[in-house]
Amino acid sequence: MSIGSVLTLLREDFPDVTISKIRFLESEGLISPERAPSGYRRFSQSDCERLRFVLTAQRDRYLPLKVIKEQLEAIDHGNDGPAAGTRLLSSARSAVAPATDFGSRGDRVSRESLIDRTAVDSAFVTELQRSGLLTPGPAGFFDEDAVRLVEAAAALASYGVETRHLRAFKVSADREAGLVAQIASPIAKGKGTGARDRAEELVREIAALSVTLHTQLVKAAVRDVLD
Repeated sequence: MSIGSVLTLLREDFPDVTISKIRFLESEGLISPERAPSGYRRFSQSDCERLRFVLTAQRDRYLPLKVIKEQLEAIDHGNDGPAAGTRLLSSARSAVAPATDFGSRGDRVSRESLIDRTAVDSAFVTELQRSGLLTPGPAGFFDEDAVRLVEAAAALASYGVETRHLRAFKVSADREAGLVAQIASPIAKGKGTGARDRAEELVREIAALSVTLHTQLVKAAVRDVLD
């Protein structure tokens, strides 16, 4: 298949994919399509399945390309039969990010559903919103990340941690996000092919490292308190 044909096949499930994105993934070693004598890329069914694996892992699990590439290499080492493509897609859906999952997934969650699923009262959700810790999306709906946030806030509240105390977490998160933006923005504005794709990948990588660093710092500080 030509790169245009591959793009047509993928866009039904991944409407944001572009030829530039496919070429970027090739330059990063995620796929290796053959070249026709004329120099044009010729993609096999296996190449398409690998692309689906990568795009699914990025969209649903927000994994860095480095991690995805390692998973592909592990799968390649054990897969050589006709079921390889099926196992690729299955692995993509069940993959877990090393530090955390940055993708907001799942159906839209109404305020009523959010309250019901987290077993909190309406006043608690309102307090989180007023504090800037919880922000609804378009049309006032939330997502699965919001559910996890409310669950964590409610659990902390059961230990006496008030909502006003959680502002420190929000301030820290905003500062980390600002740092990531400072690093990634110049790359995203570059004129080279795949500049935006490189910036998005950089954001994933730095965000994952940031969460890992934050976790280790908290663990070290808590260990000092216990000692």
